[in-house]
Amino acid sequence: MHTIGVDVGGTKVAAGLVDEAGTILRRTRRPTPSASPDDVEDVIAACVQELSDGVEVEAVGIGAAGFVTADRATVLLAPNLSWRDEPLRDAVAERVGLPVVVENDANAAAWGEYRFGAGRGERHLVLVTVGTGIGGGIVLDGQLHRGRHGVGGEIGHLQMVRDGRRCGCGLRGCWEQYSSGRALLHEAREIAGVRREYGRRLLELGGGSLDGIESVEVTQAAREGDAAALECFSVVGGWLGQGMADLAAVLDPGVFLLGGGVSDAGDLLLVPTREAFRARLTGGGGRPVADVRLAELGNDAGIVGAADLARSR
Repeated sequence: MHTIGVDVGGTKVAAGLVDEAGTILRRTRRPTPSASPDDVEDVIAACVQELSDGVEVEAVGIGAAGFVTADRATVLLAPNLSWRDEPLRDAVAERVGLPVVVENDANAAAWGEYRFGAGRGERHLVLVTVGTGIGGGIVLDGQLHRGRHGVGGEIGHLQMVRDGRRCGCGLRGCWEQYSSGRALLHEAREIAGVRREYGRRLLELGGGSLDGIESVEVTQAAREGDAAALECFSVVGGWLGQGMADLAAVLDPGVFLLGGGVSDAGDLLLVPTREAFRARLTGGGGRPVADVRLAELGNDAGIVGAADLARSR
């Protein structure tokens, strides 16, 4: 039996028809309307109707970028989607005539990787999505860890530096301010601005402007062997490893998975992260050490995970 997974972000709604093996059989994608929650729900319904044409569909899973209640029915807060206490499950179910499950998007991605991606066979894992910020999903003993109220797993907002860099969440010093795509740019632009000769290649790729330096330019320079760009990845990987070591002290997972757009840099990010994690892990050589590896499903993880959560509802 097929299910449909929908990944709802601030700029796009991506959806897929998914079989029991986690294979996406059909896809669709539409811009996310910003006018009202009703408009977003209409787009979700249109995606479901398109994908289910001529096919028997069992249920729909929706991954939403926001806080979702423990019963997976209501989005408490999704700033990029204008949702506040939005009864998303019932609103979409009424439109499509199918059972609906709502999940946090990072949780859905973690579940997708656990079931069908780089986390297969490991019942204790943490997915760290490194994009503009940091998201995360936690699977413990084969179950998604959502917390008492359903809003657990917001690992990007662990405080790493007291009174540190201001974060969009309203606090300071959050992990994502030091180990995300935004942090990578901060390091690159700071280096190129303060040590212009050292950061010369970054400036060249940025068209001579600090603002022109983006993540793709930092990655390109690092792949060329540029010392300044490699330092940026070393700094960001160091912070990533530190945060993962802190999480390991509490959760003791068998594996950490690195996903998100910045992880497309591959070993440029993975190697310094893995080294920092092992160096800063409490207990040193006296305890088992979790593996650190790249996620496999990319942007499909949320769709596949949401669809599977709908199937196992």
